[in-house]
Amino acid sequence: MVAAGGDGDRMGGNKPERELAGRSLLNHSLAWAMAHSDEVAISVRSKEQVFEQPTVPLLIDRIGGIGPISALDSAFRFAAQQGREMVMLIGCDQPFLPSNLPSMLQLGIGANGCALPVSHGRDHPMAALWRVNRSALANYIGGGGQSLWRFADAVGVTRVDWGDGCDPDLFANINDPAALAKAESQLSPRSD
Repeated sequence: MVAAGGDGDRMGGNKPERELAGRSLLNHSLAWAMAHSDEVAISVRSKEQVFEQPTVPLLIDRIGGIGPISALDSAFRFAAQQGREMVMLIGCDQPFLPSNLPSMLQLGIGANGCALPVSHGRDHPMAALWRVNRSALANYIGGGGQSLWRFADAVGVTRVDWGDGCDPDLFANINDPAALAKAESQLSPRSD
């Protein structure tokens, strides 16, 4: 599931369609997701946020105003409809996710409800593998919960350490024009 429902205020709005190296941020994330799964969908906050010609199912979040946890709710619904026991949730603004992320999280999840990567001491719940548990999520949201971190802790989380030697930008979220410019420079061919 590619979460693309954020406001993108720091980016000046419409973050999923911002261009990076000739493609939208959303297209970068979709390409990554499609390389790792035969079932991919996009989660958005409202019908007004529908993007041009999505090539995968577009899901409207049922619950607004609660942040990325609403995308996880959409992801759980979609995964359950597809008969999947687990679902990977990524942000539309993460163009550098490592190719071995799904396999490493799959190895790490064990009996827990979530496996998420950790790099340089930081958790990355927007690049996590979740065991579908719609009732636990409904109870969490119904009780006022909105934090992906706290929900991960509630269902049991395995933190998969990427180590301090990895590129810190592997899990970077592109949240503002400066981060977009930095990502563009990382993807641009060097002339040296």
